[in-house]
Amino acid sequence: MRRLGALLALRCPRCLSGEIWRRFLSMNDACPVCGLVFEREPGYFAGAMVVSYAIAVPTFGLIVVALIVAGVDAVVALVVGGAAYLVLVPFIFRYSRAIWLHLDWLIDPDRGSPVGK
Repeated sequence: MRRLGALLALRCPRCLSGEIWRRFLSMNDACPVCGLVFEREPGYFAGAMVVSYAIAVPTFGLIVVALIVAGVDAVVALVVGGAAYLVLVPFIFRYSRAIWLHLDWLIDPDRGSPVGK
């Protein structure tokens, strides 16, 4: 549960307390608390694009289907769904990177890197 709370609060996967994001769309290079470097290698966040896609497509689909079920015209539902998706893109971007960091940390923790370095 502590890890889930850290993920939802966009915190470091190692120490669960350092902030991943410096500003709304600007990531820290490393955790300000434990020093974990977030981008382990060039292209590291390509996996986050898969996570982003896995979040975005069902979200868009649910919005469109919900609107159509509510009686909205299909074209209007697609336009509204697209507009809602555009509003959600920055949030999906932030959370997809955080989810990727936490998943990668659970699968392959960086144990060779001492805490604080």
